[in-house]
Amino acid sequence: MTDTRGPQTQQQYAAGGSALPGERQQPQQSAQPYHPPQAYQNAPAGAPTAGAPTGAVRRPRTGARTTPRTRKARLRVAKADPWSVMKVSFLLSIALGICTIIAAAVLWMVMDAMGVFSTVGGTISEATGSNESNGFDLQSFLSLPRVLMFTTVIAVIDVVLATALATLGAFIYNLSAGFVGGIELTLAEDE
Repeated sequence: MTDTRGPQTQQQYAAGGSALPGERQQPQQSAQPYHPPQAYQNAPAGAPTAGAPTGAVRRPRTGARTTPRTRKARLRVAKADPWSVMKVSFLLSIALGICTIIAAAVLWMVMDAMGVFSTVGGTISEATGSNESNGFDLQSFLSLPRVLMFTTVIAVIDVVLATALATLGAFIYNLSAGFVGGIELTLAEDE
């Protein structure tokens, strides 16, 4: 059988290379270690890189500043998404409403334990009462269920108004940011 391949292909086949057409041939590995280009070597500061030896090691300068630099970035809030502002303000106003209801209940219990309602209620009933009637009963008017119901109504109104006003504020901010560019922030990274 005769070998019809060219002399270059025969040498590659004899050296262990692939002789099949269409196969990728592996690059030849050199026996010398890899040396990066001159621009990537760590040369001392101020030393010319063209004549620097290949194994040069960078030495720190004495008296060099050891405190790290703080990186700063100037950013601009160009747009506030009204949908996300509405969701966040809705959740925050619900949390504020729940805190308001709990605070009103705790305040009522503390004032009742101190006897404020009975003392003030007795004074008001004496001032408004006559011989036939006992006067205005403050303790029944300011009972805990009635106070909690009033506080809940106020909290629900607050949730609706705060959500609507925050969303409207996002629309107004987007309009004004289109004219003046928005709010600029300078952020610094702590190290």
